[in-house]
Amino acid sequence: MTADNVLQFTRPPVRQSTIVRADRERTFDVFLDRLAEWWPLDPFSYGGSERIARITVEHRTGGAVTEHWHDGSSREWGHLLDWAPPHGFTMTWNITGQPTEVELRFTALPDGTTRVDLEHRGWDRLSAEELVAACALPGGYAGGAFNEGWATILRGLKEHLER
Repeated sequence: MTADNVLQFTRPPVRQSTIVRADRERTFDVFLDRLAEWWPLDPFSYGGSERIARITVEHRTGGAVTEHWHDGSSREWGHLLDWAPPHGFTMTWNITGQPTEVELRFTALPDGTTRVDLEHRGWDRLSAEELVAACALPGGYAGGAFNEGWATILRGLKEHLER
């Protein structure tokens, strides 16, 4: 069988959404500028809550998203590919082996709430081994860990904003 005869299986994006009781500008700002306050660092980071002093996002296309540790070292999560405050942003997600992409969109709703839509795509770039590799949760993309992980992360944002 030649490469032309091999079936190409698509790997659909992970899509998650939530609605928060906060306006779009506040939701966008809290998402980006207060990550270390609401992001579930255990297990969704390199260093965990004991090591991380802060998380920074450089507010520009090409800017880095970085976790900074108390000992002065740091780990990059990715870089901004698209920057459109307060409507959204797209970034590389470098934690998956080959970089994938995460897009977040913030939509103001008529009642003053905000819908946050997330799409994590680019799974076709990953090898079969990378697709099943354990990430923060066991099972990787193939086992549904990214679906569960992003739902947990968005729930953390919602809970933080609605306190």
